[in-house]
Order: sequence, then structure tokens, then C-alpha cells
Amino acid sequence: MMTIGIVPNTSKPNIWKIVKILVQKLENAGLNFLISESIMDSEYTGDQKLNGAVLLDHDELFEQSDVVISIGGDGTMLNTAFETRKTETPLIGINYGKLGFLAEFDINNIDSLVNSLKKGNFIVEERMVLEGFCREDLDEDLYAINDIVIDRGRWPKMIEMEVRADDEYVSTFSADGIIIATPTGSTGYSLSTGGPIVNPKADVITLSPISPHTLTMRPLVLASSQKICITARSLHTTIQVICDGQRVNYFKPPTTIEIYKSKRHIKLVHTKNNNYFEILRNKLFWGLDIRANKKSDEV
Repeated sequence: MMTIGIVPNTSKPNIWKIVKILVQKLENAGLNFLISESIMDSEYTGDQKLNGAVLLDHDELFEQSDVVISIGGDGTMLNTAFETRKTETPLIGINYGKLGFLAEFDINNIDSLVNSLKKGNFIVEERMVLEGFCREDLDEDLYAINDIVIDRGRWPKMIEMEVRADDEYVSTFSADGIIIATPTGSTGYSLSTGGPIVNPKADVITLSPISPHTLTMRPLVLASSQKICITARSLHTTIQVICDGQRVNYFKPPTTIEIYKSKRHIKLVHTKNNNYFEILRNKLFWGLDIRANKKSDEV
């Protein structure tokens, strides 16, 4: 029988109510479940209806679960994906945040989620992950599902970056920073800087400069097999490197960051009823003509 791990974002208001609803529906469907012991940080007070619930730390929960449900926003899901990197446990999200691009379900269609899990009406999709390191500081490993961002940090001026791919010189330019994104991350920060939308099935890495001081510097798409080296120079004391908008590292300039496709993957669970382009249209309104909607409103 399938075992479902539940990892809620306990900083969200009323998160325990969502967990109770989910647990009740899983019980009714005859599915086993485990709950992250982090639920104790929420308004949970040992509800009598869940006396039999098993609370585990994340390492044990990921090891014992067939699928993990992350409850929160995309940030919660990215954090959970980072924590499952060793077990590569398949992950599905219930959106309790704003956009919810990665989190396919929301609190209004939990029934559909549970029904899909019970009937096996889902697919597990492997997504690319980036890893990297700083040549001058080998103590810090970089790991990202969405993107690795190298930027100026608190320094008010631009920094200079030299880009190489497989040791071949690409370009040197000044900018606020650069975003190295996976196809999964192409609809995140990279998109807001003018980067391309990349289908997750594409085996590529995108480089998108942040506010470059030249009209000719445009996003670049590289094969995932290529090693990316970026040397950042600044008059400030540090260069800032951020993984998935969550894990921040500071390195002394000049510094060279090497980034490459990881041998690991994250596994995302999707129902067979949804597809990537449908999510693009529904979440980001991609390809929709707002003029047509305006005309229909005026009729």
C-alpha cells in the first residue's frame, strides 16, 4: 500500500486545518500517511482525531514515503525538493501560497489529488538539477532546482563577469548579476529578466544577465553537458551567490563559480490530466490574447 509523506509549511496561517482535511481524505481512501514532526511548530495541539498519526523527522519521512506532499507555495516545494535530494522521493505540491506554478494542486481540489494517488493516475517526471562550487572556497557546495544567481549583493554598483563554457571564452560584461537556470527555473526569476521559457523536457541550461549595461547582451542557451565557469569581479568585499532564492553564500572577489548539471534529479508527480502548456496558460496566462478577453467583456 502506498505511503504518503506530508510536509507542511508551518509558517502559513491555519496550515493545520489543511493538514487535517488532507489526512481525513487519505484515511477515507485507505492510504497510509506520515506527517513531518515540524507540524508541532504550528497550531497543532494533539488533535484527538489523529491519535494514530506518525510524526517523523524529514530524513525518516523521506525514506519511508513513496510520495511526499508539500503544502505551501513554490518556495516550500523547492525547499522540500532540496531536502529530498538524497532519497529522490517523488514530490507533489498543494499550493497554499500565491502563484503555485510548481504546486499542481490547491486546497480546493484535494479530492482530485487523493483520487489520483489512490488510482495511480499520475506520472513521475524527472527534472534537472544544478550543482556547483566556488574555486576559491571548496567548503560550500551549490545545489539548485530552479536557478543559481550570481549578483552584486549589497554593492550599489554593477559587477563584472567573465563567462566561459567548457573552458571556451564566451563574453565579459558588466551587470547586476546573472541567472543560471534549469528548464524548471526558466519560468521563475529568469523569466522576469527576459529569459526564455524552456520546456522541462529540454536538456539545456539558460544564462540570463540581470540588467546588463549593453544592448547586445542577451540570454544564452547551452547544452546541459557543458560546464559553466563564471568569474565575478567587484570593488565590494563580497559576491553574492543564491540557490533557488533560499540559500545564500558570500564569496570574496574575484571569484570563479563552476556550475554543471547534477547526476541527481528531483522527481515531480503530475496527474495524467494536466500538461505543461496548460499550466503555462492557466498560471502565467502565456499565449493568451488579453484583447480578446477585453472585447468579450465589452459585449
